Amino acid sequence: MTIDSKRDDTPPPPTAGKRDRTHWLYLGVIVAVVAGVLVGWLAPELGKSLGVLGTLFISLIKMMISPVIFCTIVLGIGSVKAAASVGKVGGLALAYFLGMSTVALGIGLLVGNLLDPGSGLHLSAATSSAGADLAEKAHGAGGTMDFIAGIIPTSLLSSLTVGSVLQTLFVALLVGFGLQSMGKQGEPILRGIGYVQKLVFRILAMILWLAPIGAFGAIANVVGQTGLGAVVQLGTLMIGFYITCAIFVFGVLGLMLRAVSGFSIFKLVRYLAREYLLIFATSSSESALPRLIAKMEHVGVQRTTVGIVVPTGYSFNLDGTAIYLTMASIFIADAMGQPLALPEQLSLLVFMIIASKGAAGVSGAGLATLAGGLQSHRPELLDGVGLIVGIDRFMSEARAVTNFSGNAVATLLIGTWTRTVDASRVRTVLDGKLPFDETTMVDDHLPEDGPIAVPHDGSEKVGAARVPVPLAS
Repeated sequence: MTIDSKRDDTPPPPTAGKRDRTHWLYLGVIVAVVAGVLVGWLAPELGKSLGVLGTLFISLIKMMISPVIFCTIVLGIGSVKAAASVGKVGGLALAYFLGMSTVALGIGLLVGNLLDPGSGLHLSAATSSAGADLAEKAHGAGGTMDFIAGIIPTSLLSSLTVGSVLQTLFVALLVGFGLQSMGKQGEPILRGIGYVQKLVFRILAMILWLAPIGAFGAIANVVGQTGLGAVVQLGTLMIGFYITCAIFVFGVLGLMLRAVSGFSIFKLVRYLAREYLLIFATSSSESALPRLIAKMEHVGVQRTTVGIVVPTGYSFNLDGTAIYLTMASIFIADAMGQPLALPEQLSLLVFMIIASKGAAGVSGAGLATLAGGLQSHRPELLDGVGLIVGIDRFMSEARAVTNFSGNAVATLLIGTWTRTVDASRVRTVLDGKLPFDETTMVDDHLPEDGPIAVPHDGSEKVGAARVPVPLAS
């Protein structure tokens, strides 16, 4: 198929000045993080009071997550001809998430036993009560059946207002299949949702300019509450956890991505560098969820695959959490002088990875799941959770980055297996020849939309038509 480079509605390449303007935003985030560390260290009480700034920013981002997911999934499913392809993507995604969580558990188990980071530490009376409170929070989240029942919203519209990713996913699937069955009658609705998606991403781009303020408040609050002393005291566990996460991302995920899709994990990480910065600055992977959806569409994965894999992965693909639960359990048991035997480690951690699905919507879910699992299997270790409460927020950043990386890689892998990814476009984007539009965060011409523009140098085809979507203005 030839490239239609003369189409009137093909957007011109953004100018260098327009693209470069957003780099000031991320430079501002870096400055804000440094300032937040200093304020939290030198004026702890002031740092604690600034935590509301980070909370407000994350709330603004969460406000946009449901509309982004809804528009993405409806546009994707409404444009495909075979409903079976959606089920294939979902089935592969769940199978892959289960397999990778098991691998992550194994890696955390191995590294935790090799490092033995808890030896030599002693539990103080001040930290002994934290575990019981966290365990109660985990049990309050309900079990697996409560989690499944919570996927069905109270009403069709409530799924867009309560902030539940899985409820939004469920309703979007129903609407997408409904529009798919309507045929040509559903095309005007698809066009309207396409315009709504553009509006949503415009609003999101405006909100992101507040990221430095949110990062400053979040980091100042964390340092003000924990101080740098806890980080130094438990540095071995933190360093070991960060190294383990890096090995998992660049080793396991990177090798799998190269073997299956032929893409480089290093180029993918560079492509997602700004999202990693947002996660580190705000200590929340949710701050980057809408941008991950937009960037995975831009890189060349069809909307249907992106819309199903990414939101589902945020609840089920918890590679970083699996590694954390493994290492933290071994650390606590060793620190309290009651090491876990291998069979105990396996049974406890399998329980935790299942329980974590039920606590996915709970604030501090990783720590709460850890406490709930210990209380169920080894109640005498529950008080040891207080040992890592101080550094959990710092470790949550590594958990979030690992989970985020796992979802990005999963999208490309599942796209390859289901043939819903344009490999030539992926290479072009990852090589920097087709930059992501930071201003709109929406591509008018994705691979499945029809002919798209050539790269800036006109040297290479970057996409091919597959399934037309009635979004052309």
